[in-house]
Amino acid sequence: MKYALIISLAWLLSACQADPNNETGTVKTGAEVLVEKDFGFLKGKNVGIITNHTATAGGRHIADVLHEADEVTVVALFGPEHGIRGDARGRIEFEVDERTGLPVHSLYGDVRRPTPEMLEGLDVLVFDIQDIGPRFYTYISTMGMAMEAAAEAGISFMVLDRPNPLGGELVEGFVREEGFESFVGYFPVPVTHGLTIGELALMAKEEGMLDGTDDLDLHIVKMENWDRKLLWPDLNLDWSVPSPNIPDFETALVYPGGCFFEGTTISEGRGTMEPFILIGAPWADSAVLAENLNARNLPGLRFEPVTFTPESITFRGMAANPKLLGVELKGVRHVITDAYAVRPVETGVHLLHAFYQQAPDEAKGEFFRKGTLDRLAGTDRLHDMLAAGASPTGIIASWADELHQYDVMRRRYHLYE
Repeated sequence: MKYALIISLAWLLSACQADPNNETGTVKTGAEVLVEKDFGFLKGKNVGIITNHTATAGGRHIADVLHEADEVTVVALFGPEHGIRGDARGRIEFEVDERTGLPVHSLYGDVRRPTPEMLEGLDVLVFDIQDIGPRFYTYISTMGMAMEAAAEAGISFMVLDRPNPLGGELVEGFVREEGFESFVGYFPVPVTHGLTIGELALMAKEEGMLDGTDDLDLHIVKMENWDRKLLWPDLNLDWSVPSPNIPDFETALVYPGGCFFEGTTISEGRGTMEPFILIGAPWADSAVLAENLNARNLPGLRFEPVTFTPESITFRGMAANPKLLGVELKGVRHVITDAYAVRPVETGVHLLHAFYQQAPDEAKGEFFRKGTLDRLAGTDRLHDMLAAGASPTGIIASWADELHQYDVMRRRYHLYE
């Protein structure tokens, strides 16, 4: 049966249910569990690792840990966007990792999925990267493509599971439609999918979301002590900046809605030290916008009027050439008052609506970058409804049925309570 979870999870490790109020229940990531279990399924295998700087076990990069393990033979590393050490800028090419001497194949250049030549000689392809929860964050797209490549090559695929910083209950937005597939929309899931990467891999395989993975030998190393109600600040884990413009949890929390502004001609805050926290336009009235948005009583947030000017920020590759560089902008700052209550995608819709309604006629005509917004939303309905003057509540209500169907489906693949 399609939903029977008949899977080849030969090494699916059990996890303990965490008490959200229990500060002593330290979360152990899949990587840490793997090391504690003496590398389990990987013993005696030739291994490739898709990873980056966020993947640590005991404070050490997982590539270094596995490379030094006598029980495991690491043959190659694979770098996603920003590279395996998090210091790559833009497209990356083949290189040799200085610390391990291992070849590093780029999965964020002209080639975005492992080729048969890259996988030659491997028994297992391991994925260990800290995701942040929205569909359009590209690390999960890399995972999906790698699962397809592993299936085609006839090798096993292992996910070392990590927490979803947004928790395991936040599900919002349009489900990506057919025809809107892209590197920021590889899976047909909502904008916030409410799953860990391990759960997403499991669901994608079992629901036929990926090509040719029905017989993929999928292994998921579960976390210990993670609970779906937990947000990142509850975990007692260090925040390792997953990409240059997601410097902290607060940014990650508003990003699923703030990122929609990449599909507009106004600023999403790149070129400041508060990307996605700040939203602004040269024609905006910041005081009126803040008053308008605060009157909507959006859960967990209030808005402050701000003025800011995007600058070229080369620190960590944040924004060398941001939108509206050097232009004074007026807008709003997200201020989080209750992280557990925030609905970031719904908030993003309200922000788009408020800015679009305030825009002068000449700015309305060039407000949207439709192709980009459609890819981020996973549909053209968000753009079309906003352009037609639909209310935020109407837009949010329009995805309710598909979101409910998705939510029922995803619950079958929960690995944690």
